[in-house]
Amino acid sequence: MIRVLIADDEPLIRAGIRMILTSADDIEVVAEAADGRAAVELARSHRVDVVLLDIQMPVMDGLTALAELGRTVPEVRALVLTTFGERENVLRALRQGGAGFLLKDSAPGELIGAVRAAAAGDAYLSPAATRHVADSLAAGPAEARGEEARRRVGVLGEREREVLALLGEGLSNADAGRRLHMSEATVKTYVSRILAKLACENRVQAALLARDAGLGV
Repeated sequence: MIRVLIADDEPLIRAGIRMILTSADDIEVVAEAADGRAAVELARSHRVDVVLLDIQMPVMDGLTALAELGRTVPEVRALVLTTFGERENVLRALRQGGAGFLLKDSAPGELIGAVRAAAAGDAYLSPAATRHVADSLAAGPAEARGEEARRRVGVLGEREREVLALLGEGLSNADAGRRLHMSEATVKTYVSRILAKLACENRVQAALLARDAGLGV
């Protein structure tokens, strides 16, 4: 069973997420939190696998809670719940090691799939939100990041760059394998190699690096 903690300050949101997740036979909601501090404490005490973490919460906001989770229970995977209006916060969250993000109005199947992906060690980036965030980075500070990203990506081989580009599009290992005519296991091997070469903590950071470098855009 995948043990999940829901952290959101709105009771109705928590209730809706719980109802969706408990409809899956491999997911168990073991705790709920209404603020970031409680989320960190409950994640430690309940030994959860995945935390669904809202950004805007009292006492301790989601970004601060995400950083604290990374320090105290790094094995826990945190999925950030967001809206389009919080895209800059999303970027900060992903660069701090979040396992991905999805929108609060995501379809039930997408929510369940995101939790399963996070528990399996993969990242989940909502395709619609990924494109929206990428579009917001088209100018300004992104230009400076782009130069650094292209320098870092330069150490990759051609096939590794192709795999990285698909990570930037938000594709799973299975989808990337179908696109490149590879097995899922082969793609996973490439991803591990890419993360090591780029010194990225997870595939979400690698995906953002791909976007900054202009791969797959």
